[in-house]
Amino acid sequence: MSENRTRYHVSSAVIATLPFGTEAVLSALAAMENVEVHGHADGKIVVVIEGTSTGMLGECLSRISLLEGVIAANMVFEHVETEEMGDDRNTDAT
Repeated sequence: MSENRTRYHVSSAVIATLPFGTEAVLSALAAMENVEVHGHADGKIVVVIEGTSTGMLGECLSRISLLEGVIAANMVFEHVETEEMGDDRNTDAT
């Protein structure tokens, strides 16, 4: 097995907001690197967070949870892909 591997972590999260805070939270999320909003309704926002480690995803989720207007930010799912450099097989799900 090659030692030259890169791991990519992708997580989905649901963010609950106070009614007055939803738009401000959406604006803050749009400015965050590696965060993409996939939908929102009734004070709930669904996002995808990408990074190179579980810790990076957790740190981002912690920053989101501290935004004004956020009631809760909860990770729902995490997936890890491993790319082996120099191998014709580009990814290997782990």
